[in-house]
Amino acid sequence: MHREMRRKDREITREEAVEILKKAEYGILSTLNSDNTPYGIPINFILENNTIYFHIAKEGQKLDNMLANPSVTLTVVGQTEPVAEGNSYSTYFESAIAFGKVNIVDDPTEIKNALYILTKKYFPDNMDTFEASIAGNSLSRVYIIAMNIEHLSGKAKKKM
Repeated sequence: MHREMRRKDREITREEAVEILKKAEYGILSTLNSDNTPYGIPINFILENNTIYFHIAKEGQKLDNMLANPSVTLTVVGQTEPVAEGNSYSTYFESAIAFGKVNIVDDPTEIKNALYILTKKYFPDNMDTFEASIAGNSLSRVYIIAMNIEHLSGKAKKKM
């Protein structure tokens, strides 16, 4: 269940939230530890259709948490600008939160596509070495994770 946004005047459309996700360099992935304490960690990711893809090591707390409870959130913050107006201080900002469930991708075509888009986003000048890079053994050390977005919300405080 998702609560309605308290500050309706700052709620943005799904399309605007999608654009923030697309532009974001990184996000904070939040999972639950086995003792139900939150665990948030920055990740690189890409958005393709309604799915967020990222890679993780084949062992570690993030993986353990997701295997035990696949429900996660990804929070991103877009452009920000602190502003002082007289005696009042605030920040112009844009943000989005994606809610969903994750799974380990096992389809080789989907894995290669996700890696291609990740590489294109973060290393656009190195695409000529993409095939050689994935042909090496680096894939044996990572999982590609797919997060199907079940709910997406966004919020912004913009200049008037």
